[in-house]
Amino acid sequence: MAENTDSASLSGIDVSHFQGEVDWAAVKAAGIAFAFAKASDGNTYRDTQFQANWQGMKAAGLPRGAYHFYESNDDPMTQANNFLSAVGQLEATDLPPVIDIESTKGDFGGNSLATNLQICLDAIESGLACTPIIYTNCSFWNANLNAEFGRYPLWIARYSTSPPTIPNGWSAWTFWQYSESGTVPGVTGAVDLDQFAGSMNDLHQLIRTAHLA
Repeated sequence: MAENTDSASLSGIDVSHFQGEVDWAAVKAAGIAFAFAKASDGNTYRDTQFQANWQGMKAAGLPRGAYHFYESNDDPMTQANNFLSAVGQLEATDLPPVIDIESTKGDFGGNSLATNLQICLDAIESGLACTPIIYTNCSFWNANLNAEFGRYPLWIARYSTSPPTIPNGWSAWTFWQYSESGTVPGVTGAVDLDQFAGSMNDLHQLIRTAHLA
């Protein structure tokens, strides 16, 4: 059973094809308040469970979000288009889209990593009319990127019960992935556990604000 490590926050999970088929009604009944699902990776990959997860989260009445795993050596516009094609149009109740950036490989095509990330963020924001979330971890971000991305909500990864250190450019986290080995009814095996820093009203306000941006 997923336990909230902060009574002032909401419990959530994030999934990909690694979790297989998810019983989203059981997830909601277990007290999970929101969820993210992987949609795409790099220039061409689409998560094989995304559409089932996307529809299942909606059917269960869970605020749902989609994320893209950013490959640093792939073209940022091609990646954005891959994600946009996978997700389609967001509904007004959907969580903001997410760019997951946590590793580098190869070269960046002559641009800096920060420049390419901004290209991808801008394309997704324009395509979905919604301000994206950035998922990362503090050590990676501070070693590879800069403090110019603070207008985007932060989803920080730190597997601990201790509050995460905030990367350069932000003053607080919005989402916190605090475990990669959680157990939640409706999900087979381990699943990532997350918190949202606020109430359900705060979550709805985040959604409204992101969609108005």
